[in-house]
Amino acid sequence: MNPARPAFSAMTVRTGPGSPDGGRQQADTPPGIRNNGRTLDHAEESIAREPVVSAVAPDGRKMLRLEVRNSQTPIERKPEWIKTRAKMGPEYSKMQNLVKSEGLHTVCQEAGCPNIYECWEDREATFLIGGDQCTRRCDFCQIDTGKPEALDRDEPRRVGESVVTMDLNYATITGVARDDLEDGGAWLYAETVRQIHAQTAEREAGRTKVELLAPDFNAVPEQLAEVFSSRPEVFAHNVETVPRIFKRIRPGFRYERSLKVITEARDYGLVTKSNLILGMGETREEVSEALKQLHDAGCELVTITQYLRPSVRHHPVERWVKPHEFVELKEEAEQIGFSGVMSGPLVRSSYRAGRLYQMAIEKRGAFVASQAV
Repeated sequence: MNPARPAFSAMTVRTGPGSPDGGRQQADTPPGIRNNGRTLDHAEESIAREPVVSAVAPDGRKMLRLEVRNSQTPIERKPEWIKTRAKMGPEYSKMQNLVKSEGLHTVCQEAGCPNIYECWEDREATFLIGGDQCTRRCDFCQIDTGKPEALDRDEPRRVGESVVTMDLNYATITGVARDDLEDGGAWLYAETVRQIHAQTAEREAGRTKVELLAPDFNAVPEQLAEVFSSRPEVFAHNVETVPRIFKRIRPGFRYERSLKVITEARDYGLVTKSNLILGMGETREEVSEALKQLHDAGCELVTITQYLRPSVRHHPVERWVKPHEFVELKEEAEQIGFSGVMSGPLVRSSYRAGRLYQMAIEKRGAFVASQAV
């Protein structure tokens, strides 16, 4: 036994969404912990209140060494500005009733996205394809790592049907990395775009626009060509963080490779987009440099958001970025030359996606017009 740590009676700290306080640390033992008839001093009580780290993840698998290390840091208390108000307009209510009655599934409601009210009011929604097991592990991502199930080749058609049923103006399609497949999942992503476009071709309000938020496909030319040829209105690939900590946060990806994929999409003629998550250990200067690198790579649209830790197994929150810094970053990104920027604590990569796309189209149109003069 470590002599620096006195032996305490067993206690538990509940964390995560299932805890009564919505994810903050809550000890089962009330303040003023007693051990062997003695009230512990402040330092001893702090040790006693540390979370009990299990070597087993919720799905029963053995926790990774990194997850065990992450679990030593309790879930952080969110600042008061990390909140949103529910504004349920008529379109949102219609969508909510439709999703329930038809048994449809979107990332929006299953992930508890704080922006669901605004996006659904605009008839925009996000779908996850490829299963619920990713072949890579990012230290911020809620999706688990494991061996995916066999490819469901009927999934693109079903997603298309859901888009038709929901009468969406704009659909974002994202998914897991499928390095287990020979084509890296390229056909699945491309076919989903094709199905949505085909099934909404006769839509009275116009064909549903599709944003494809895709992995890097290891930058394999044939796989990228398959995806690009489906012609999504927007091709998004998120770098998520800055070069210095990229390998630690996203070990299955490479920063320069991600930039290359964005450049390839731009050269193909697609509207390009990426995302930066703040609060994982980056500096303000590194964020500015990453924005410049993204723009130089051909990225037209960018979203900037605050990291919110999914569980104790995930990377701890290094800092809470204040609202005024998000405002400053938006102005900076616009000065750099991005066509559209969404920046804020609760912004997500698909937030106001249709509006960002329109910004890119308008800027492209303005550029073409200027060249014709």
